[in-house]
Amino acid sequence: MTTDKKISALVMMSGGLDSMLAAALLKAQGIQVTGLSFETPFFNANKARAAAKLIGVPLIVEEFASELLPIIEHPKHGFGSYINPCIDCHAAMIRCAGKILERDGFTFIATGEVLNQRPMSQTKRTLNIVAEESGYGNRLLRPLSAKLLPETEPERLGWVDRSRLLDLNGRSRKPQQKLAEQYGITEYPPSAGGCKLTEPHFAGRVWDLRRNGQIKNIRAIELLKIGRHFRLSSTVKAIVGREAAENQQLDSEAQPGDTLLNVEVIPGPTTLVTGPATEANIIEAARLCARFSDARTHPEVIVNVKSATGPRQLRVAPASELDIERLMI
Repeated sequence: MTTDKKISALVMMSGGLDSMLAAALLKAQGIQVTGLSFETPFFNANKARAAAKLIGVPLIVEEFASELLPIIEHPKHGFGSYINPCIDCHAAMIRCAGKILERDGFTFIATGEVLNQRPMSQTKRTLNIVAEESGYGNRLLRPLSAKLLPETEPERLGWVDRSRLLDLNGRSRKPQQKLAEQYGITEYPPSAGGCKLTEPHFAGRVWDLRRNGQIKNIRAIELLKIGRHFRLSSTVKAIVGREAAENQQLDSEAQPGDTLLNVEVIPGPTTLVTGPATEANIIEAARLCARFSDARTHPEVIVNVKSATGPRQLRVAPASELDIERLMI
């Protein structure tokens, strides 16, 4: 080391094996390691909390929705397979890490990224873009692939020993698994991410919010995780519960201005209508509610309606398959 000052690294931790290994590699060099993880409606820090505990490092958890939602609305580098703006997201995370570095006096930032492990966000080109656009590329180290990447300031200034860093490349997990054994890391989650923006069905629902100008509505995003979703207008949705727990959750999620529906007497779902619903919207939602009840084959069904104007009942025919195909998100 070229300085007597204690070297400290802020290591981005997803909770996966790669970030655990990056932290372990730096700890082995006598560097003081603190983990950093983020939380949004699309991913949480639960795995990172468990991983940090397993390898014995403190963890900082930061809210990231306020950074991510504008990126989803207008991603400079576009999306991955679904609605995952990975390049812009990673750059924003490093930028946030840089602010914490300055605030708390860390020496440099490290990540568990592996060159060419992911075809969109971990090529040499995209790693360089993330470093440059974050504004903290000079303080950024990727220990698992450092020997295949340009030398960074932590290496040039002797904060880390480059010769003890790695040259991992590609999608094979075998080198990481072998390294985990060496460090005594026996518990870690599978390599798959955990970001719901990469889940096809959920991503379709997020696309719908984006198309209808609601991508910054946190409540609307949280509701995407419950039930079947139907678009009734650009500002109105119906969410139909799939089982008893979801019915209870939808009932508890209702706010002033929402409408709740359920079929009279006959077992069926709770249906939550959000947004400024018209009478036509309410009738359409009632038909959907009836369609997913035990009365789906009845010619007419009585549906209870609870809204700001008070309780009432509607008699409707259950929605058809064509209605479902037309409205379902």
